[in-house]
Amino acid sequence: MKIAYFDCFSGVSGDMVLGALLDSGLSLASLHAEIAKLGLKDVTIASEATSRHAIAATHAQVRVGGVRVTATEEHHLQLPSEETAGDKHHEHAHGHHRLNDILERLASSDLDSRVKEQSIRIFERLGAAESEVHGAEPDEVHLHEVGALDALVDVVGAVAGLHLLGIDEIHASPLRFGTGFTLCAHGRYPVPVPGVLALCRGVPTEQTDIRAELVTPTGAAIITTLARSFGSPPPFRQQAVGYGAGSRDLEAIPNLVRLRIGESDRASEKLTLIEANIDDMNPEVYGYLFDRLLEQGARDVYATPVFMKKGRPGNVLSVLADAATFDLLATTILQETTTIGLRYYSVERRVLEREVRSVETPFGEVRVKFSYLDGHRRAAPEYEDCAQLAKKHQIPLLSVYEAARAAVSEE
Repeated sequence: MKIAYFDCFSGVSGDMVLGALLDSGLSLASLHAEIAKLGLKDVTIASEATSRHAIAATHAQVRVGGVRVTATEEHHLQLPSEETAGDKHHEHAHGHHRLNDILERLASSDLDSRVKEQSIRIFERLGAAESEVHGAEPDEVHLHEVGALDALVDVVGAVAGLHLLGIDEIHASPLRFGTGFTLCAHGRYPVPVPGVLALCRGVPTEQTDIRAELVTPTGAAIITTLARSFGSPPPFRQQAVGYGAGSRDLEAIPNLVRLRIGESDRASEKLTLIEANIDDMNPEVYGYLFDRLLEQGARDVYATPVFMKKGRPGNVLSVLADAATFDLLATTILQETTTIGLRYYSVERRVLEREVRSVETPFGEVRVKFSYLDGHRRAAPEYEDCAQLAKKHQIPLLSVYEAARAAVSEE
């Protein structure tokens, strides 16, 4: 299992995550190829070798038409629409971009489905944080503290970069906050800004006396969504180290995020099991609920039939959550079901070493999940891929499964 550990001793931002990925071996050309799938005009990532406190690092910058996106522009850039894609005035127009527009662009992109799903989940959490801070409905949210264009490239670049490096599991240190004030769309906000605090609910943090914004909304959203745990790094055999530099050079500490990558033989993790007893809900809701919880990052979702008081039949809804998704999942359960309370407790889960690879079949490409135990390999074709190909070619689903298994056996 390939592990990535983000050491956020100086906080984290989107460009710092990109810089760390590039510094640890990610190809800039492959990253550009992923960003191109968003259909953004003249948008690139510049990679610059630099140092902070004499530690060599990489600084990543989002550029539009070769011009660096400055801190001020990040809060005002709009995503180019199809109508204005060639209009420089619109590309640099002042204003804010609606969350739904960003989600639609991601959903319609050619990104790998896993990259797409995780990127959407990050922006949904960003939107939920903004909604909470400003008291707005989610579909009315404009991402003020994050520049829409810069954030989109940072988020997709981070998720795609981790995917390209073959990372199976992500962990992080507690996030360190600075103090003071920073300029945002609504004026001067206290550091950490309200959106960051909303995103970091349930995540270990540490307050410093450094007068700077160490954790940005984009950085917080990426790390708190993707990391499975926060604390000391799990045991693993280190293979690569990368340093991503922030824009400013801090006097107190090096303004860097350190990314450590390696292989782990340990396949256990600490999670939280959320449970709710439900006996008065339309059963049709369960399918929608399961899909929504899984999209939001639940590690597993299931329901167990039980008999409740007065002999009423019901179900125990069980949801496995990590630290980063617990709050969102708990809120969704309370919103989408008839339960009036939850219980939750810590559990440990042991899993087999696993990886997902694609195999070629006569009908098209199918992702296959491989797991390993004591030198033996198991293979399970992904249902979504098989179902899509079966519909496309008007053939039985089992035929696609058999073709995928045959392709695996020929490896």
